[in-house]
Amino acid sequence: MSITVIIHVSGGDAIVGEIEAMPDPRANYVTFTNVRARDGKPVVYIDREASRVLFPWHRISFLETLPSEEDQEDIESFFRD
Repeated sequence: MSITVIIHVSGGDAIVGEIEAMPDPRANYVTFTNVRARDGKPVVYIDREASRVLFPWHRISFLETLPSEEDQEDIESFFRD
């Protein structure tokens, strides 16, 4: 099961991608698949045919994980009538 993350690249716009597991902070790079802009469009500096993208940790400010469909079932949302 892949984890969808928002990747905040240093000096650039945030992009979205998937990872297979939480990355090891001791690694030199993080591997992402299905990388795209937040609006779903292709990222201009990544070739459309690329299946995996490796970003070095020093270029990543931070990662945000998005809830999966399984996680959303566990989240209770409150609303007002």
